[in-house]
Amino acid sequence: MLAVGPRRVFIAALAFTCQVSGTNFLPQRQLLAELEDPGWFEQNIPFLDVPSQQIQAVYYYRWQVYKEHLVYTGAQYGYMSSEFLKPVSYGGPYGGIVAAAGHHINEGRWLRDQRYGNDLVNYWLAGPGQSSKPAEESVNPDTFDWAHEYSFWAASSVWRQYLATGDREFVIGQLDNLVKQYRGWDNHFNPDLGLYWQVPVWDATEYTAASYESSNPYHGGHGYRPTINAYQYGDARAIAAIAALKGDSDLAAEYASRADALRNAMQRYLWDNGRHFFMHRARDNNPSGQLLTTREIMGYIPWMFNMPQESDVVAFMELKDSEGFAANYGPTTAERRSRWFMYEAGNCCRWNGPSWPFATSQTLTAVENVLNDYPAQSYISAADYFSLLLRYATTQYKNGKPYVAEAHDPDADQWIYDGYDHSEDYNHSTFIDNVVSGLIGLRAQPDNSLVVNPLAPSSWEYFALENAPYHGHLVTILWDSTGNRYGQGQGLRVYVDGNLAATRDSLGLLTVQVGAVRSQVINTQVNIAANGQQFGPGTKPFASFTSPYDDVRRAIDGIVWRTGIPQNSRWTSYASPNSQDFFGIDLRRPQAVSDVRLYFYDDGDGVRQPTTYDLQYWTGSVWAMVPSQTRSSTSSTSNAQTRIIFPQIITSQLRVVAPNPGPGKGWGLSEFEIWTPAIFQLQNANSGKLMGIERESHANGANVQQYEDNGTRDHLWQFISAPGGWFKIKNLNSGLLLAVENMSTSNSAQLQQYEDNGSDDHLWRVEYKGDGLFLLRNKHSNIVAGVEGMSTANSANVVQFEDNGTRDHLWSMLPAVPAS
Repeated sequence: MLAVGPRRVFIAALAFTCQVSGTNFLPQRQLLAELEDPGWFEQNIPFLDVPSQQIQAVYYYRWQVYKEHLVYTGAQYGYMSSEFLKPVSYGGPYGGIVAAAGHHINEGRWLRDQRYGNDLVNYWLAGPGQSSKPAEESVNPDTFDWAHEYSFWAASSVWRQYLATGDREFVIGQLDNLVKQYRGWDNHFNPDLGLYWQVPVWDATEYTAASYESSNPYHGGHGYRPTINAYQYGDARAIAAIAALKGDSDLAAEYASRADALRNAMQRYLWDNGRHFFMHRARDNNPSGQLLTTREIMGYIPWMFNMPQESDVVAFMELKDSEGFAANYGPTTAERRSRWFMYEAGNCCRWNGPSWPFATSQTLTAVENVLNDYPAQSYISAADYFSLLLRYATTQYKNGKPYVAEAHDPDADQWIYDGYDHSEDYNHSTFIDNVVSGLIGLRAQPDNSLVVNPLAPSSWEYFALENAPYHGHLVTILWDSTGNRYGQGQGLRVYVDGNLAATRDSLGLLTVQVGAVRSQVINTQVNIAANGQQFGPGTKPFASFTSPYDDVRRAIDGIVWRTGIPQNSRWTSYASPNSQDFFGIDLRRPQAVSDVRLYFYDDGDGVRQPTTYDLQYWTGSVWAMVPSQTRSSTSSTSNAQTRIIFPQIITSQLRVVAPNPGPGKGWGLSEFEIWTPAIFQLQNANSGKLMGIERESHANGANVQQYEDNGTRDHLWQFISAPGGWFKIKNLNSGLLLAVENMSTSNSAQLQQYEDNGSDDHLWRVEYKGDGLFLLRNKHSNIVAGVEGMSTANSANVVQFEDNGTRDHLWSMLPAVPAS
């Protein structure tokens, strides 16, 4: 029997303030034994217990992968999720690549702390992902921002996130952003066919069978593809649903109509009645509209969005066909019948046969939808689904341990695209979401209900998913055929917030009423230490000694990678000649601080966690120990968070001092974080002056001007998150908001301060321009904050202008937290 401890356990994470009760049927710490920083996982993830050790081990490993790909970009944008651990040349700001962003959002919707998922959505739809990119061959010559470098099923992912979280305000707040993202593909639309075209490489698929039929095998020729058309269909359906949620019936009707038209066009032009499959159709030099002769795995993508008609499900026979996509480590990405199957596949990166987790997880999602949302049929079964999922788990191993890289040989137990110091822990697919919503069958709903429909084998005697976040509640799903595994009785049981909510004797469908959504109040503090982009005005690290293998800057790069990979994101004192060493952060100006989080690195050999350490601050003349520290217990694992809180102090520098463990050895940090309220000085790049209020006024309508930094409180601005990735910018002296005089939309209109009356001119977007500089764009006028006449003088007015590239439109956001 696995039942441990009391039946109810209190969940209260440090990063958010939603406090609900869950169950404690599983030995949670034991299940996390292989993971670094187990406290984070205990606070954030649903626990899994299944008979398949391969599926279970990969499930927890994939959570480790997800966590290590969380990049804290800085105080302005928070977290994003990376694809590669080390940024690549064709990535966007902070290393973001949009190709797998849909996977990242869907995977992350099962985290309890919603900040990670919300920040990721805002990164792509309202933050750096929306910044301009060059329209050139290396990063897509046909698009103009990073969120359109690759195809992206944006709205459908945000909608699925909403189905899990129930956060109505957040999803409605994204509606305008999602419409903009959708219309960003207008230049890829052919109105005569009613279809979108894409180049295979910008579907994140190089050297496809379709590509080999073109004059450019790497990129592939322009074509009407099931990929982008299915993504746009799914996004149109999602936009229609979000618009209906908001009460915008006109927009809902428009996008429902767009979706219907796309479905009809794809059925007409891309469905091959002879091959019973959705196929690629070349755009150019193809007057007869001939379809590709090779079935490709992307032909299953339309079922990710329930796009095809019922009779098309016959296509799933190919998943089981030995001449189709079936493989021991598959499915394959092109059918075996194709003359292009595995052609030149020894060279990276072919999509003409190798097994790519990106495509496998999409196909699994498609099968889940067929088995849940389509009428009963004989082409694909729950047993087939489980076989595919188990093969997918089996694929994600290397040297006997869970591992994911880029692509796997479909017939041999080897990763074939697995570049050293590049492909490790590749974050380019889902697995967690397939286990939660497919295998266990947690099917999220838009109302106050939950559908449970497991696709697990009927032969399994048990399984459990414990404390999955759902609409602000914690849901546990147990299957125990004998009642002996968990000691709670026989059959299928669903618990909501620790209370038994529904049961049935056999495996099958259950509908559960979970009650109203419980809103999560997300902690809006920011980490002011992070400076991964090494912005000039940002924090500076320093140390008494740095190992030649490491870099002092890596301990403030916003990244914590696991120990067992070659990628290096740490500072250490390895091989130091000193008996003790220090690592510190120069904040560049005095700040009020009270919350530090350290991630000590330990490789079990030359770098060990310190047995003791001091946290010190610079008083202005000497180093002193931070007084009255309360420290969390130090974990025995590498890269686990140690949190130190203390009464607020004012300092410009902090450091950790620790003894080295012995000659030639050292200690290390993967990250040093300092968490504070989101309060900044706004420094104009042209004048060097700070944004403030005329005569430090507290009055409505007082003008916003620029001044030298004289230490007054009106130079301090608090950034308050608002729906849609916008901010309210509150003056800390007056408590009033940055706004535009008379809600003007004109150039040269004066910026002023006002009480919060809910008007759109009180909302601002922070737009990334590189090197620590940002535009502040007003929602109502759609123009940006600048200085009148590009003046460099004190008391010059701050006004709004169209962005014409002048330097007075650029602002640095300098953390400047005052004493409370």
